[in-house]
Amino acid sequence: MAPQRFAVAALVLACVVGVGTPLRIADAQQAPAHDPAEEGKRVFKRANCVGCHKWHGNGGGGYGGDALSLRKTEMTREQIIEVVRCGRPGTGMPFHLRGAYDAEPCYQLKREQLTGMMPPEAATFLRPGEIDAVSEYVIAHVKGKDEPDYADCIAFFGEGSRVCDVYKTAEPTTDRPSDNAPGKGN
Repeated sequence: MAPQRFAVAALVLACVVGVGTPLRIADAQQAPAHDPAEEGKRVFKRANCVGCHKWHGNGGGGYGGDALSLRKTEMTREQIIEVVRCGRPGTGMPFHLRGAYDAEPCYQLKREQLTGMMPPEAATFLRPGEIDAVSEYVIAHVKGKDEPDYADCIAFFGEGSRVCDVYKTAEPTTDRPSDNAPGKGN
């Protein structure tokens, strides 16, 4: 029992004396929650998902072909994970898991079963946690969302990005007095 009391006393002492101010538990409880999809956004950028799916996830033409719209997809989180891990046979969607189709079967298939249909190897391999994170990002911030706007663009690229200027709405113009307005010399 004594070691537990010592640990509690040491913790309290460290919090009060060590930092010079009392521990403020209320502040810690009110801190903004970390968005788990933020890591997924970093992976989305680093793995060059934007090359085909674009930053907004609408897809379209890219060097890998005509990419699927992640905004309109009906895939589940598990299906997205599988596609990122294994790519899509017969398409330009690359696999991002090192050893896919060799050490790790995909879609219950091995490499030798996919003659002529093997998806390309991604330029950047991802760890399983990174694959989970990027799928979480797609589910939380892309799938089922409306068309991208200025706020979405800033959330992806950050404040001050000139890329987002195309999404800015025109400032409302103030009505100028007409030439026939009173006091105009008519």
